[in-house]
Amino acid sequence: MMTSIAQPMVVVLAGGDGMRLRPLTERWLGRHVPKQYCTFVGTRSMLDHTLDRAACLCDPRRILTVVGRHHRDVLRAREARATDGPFIEQPANLDTAPGVLLGLVHAMHSDPESTVVLLPSDHFVYPEWRFVAKVQAAIQAAERLTDRIVLLGATPTDIEDEYGWIVPSGDLGRQPAHRVFAVESFVEKPAPPEAVRLYERGALWNTLVLVARARTLWELACERLPNLVPFFEVLRAAVGTPRESEVLDEVYETMPRVNFSSELLERASDRIAMQSLDGVMWNDWGQPARIVESLLAIGRQPAFSLRHLEEELTAREFRSAVPAGANPVAEAAVS
Repeated sequence: MMTSIAQPMVVVLAGGDGMRLRPLTERWLGRHVPKQYCTFVGTRSMLDHTLDRAACLCDPRRILTVVGRHHRDVLRAREARATDGPFIEQPANLDTAPGVLLGLVHAMHSDPESTVVLLPSDHFVYPEWRFVAKVQAAIQAAERLTDRIVLLGATPTDIEDEYGWIVPSGDLGRQPAHRVFAVESFVEKPAPPEAVRLYERGALWNTLVLVARARTLWELACERLPNLVPFFEVLRAAVGTPRESEVLDEVYETMPRVNFSSELLERASDRIAMQSLDGVMWNDWGQPARIVESLLAIGRQPAFSLRHLEEELTAREFRSAVPAGANPVAEAAVS
């Protein structure tokens, strides 16, 4: 645990609906459950894993989790844990940028001078201890590079056109054992030929795990998201007052959908520093096959029957994702 002086605020993004996995979760659980609330292996959901990682960075009271109001039923059924901090409801899922800014205005209300860590709650990382060490190094880098966002990039394992890619540029210096680079460009979900070129150039995948001074992130949003920030300026003035809930509903009624990666990161490469997640397996688990591939790679079995996966894929895709001999009805056995 870090000392109280250096503790960041952590914003956990848990407002997504996991629609790409809906066919799998409905077959497996009998109803759709957003993937961050699912326990794909062991006894902890993806959200629980994320909160446990966040608690290695700061006191749980400094962990702000942005959830969807329509997730209340799932959250009521969830057992409270020691690593839970405040949960912040957003009235609607309007893509990632509103979720980021909702968490940010609450972080700035709690500690205006804080460094903020952004953690999506629906990503697989392994091993967790090494991931946490990388984030701690990024916190140090952000406190040195106060005018930049420090974004963590994962080493590609294939040609992927559903992720954002980060092209590194000049060296910005070294934290202990961790180099930090400037960013030449940021490409969100490139066409397959472009993804091949990015792979060959040594680009990394955007994980959306980032660290920045709260004021730096807010100022950058003001510059690059002029159609969205005014809503949050209104909300920021109401946070902590009796009108907060009413104002929150009002601003979300007319707020546009905005993607944080394509609308801010892709347009602000000059203000981004990049650090590699080398030595860490990372995947966003947006497709059922990715879940199985990741777990089998570390010797685990998914909690769902692999027959559910077989129903989602062609025979060729299933053979590629599931090696011969894998147990089609295996139960999870890890925490």
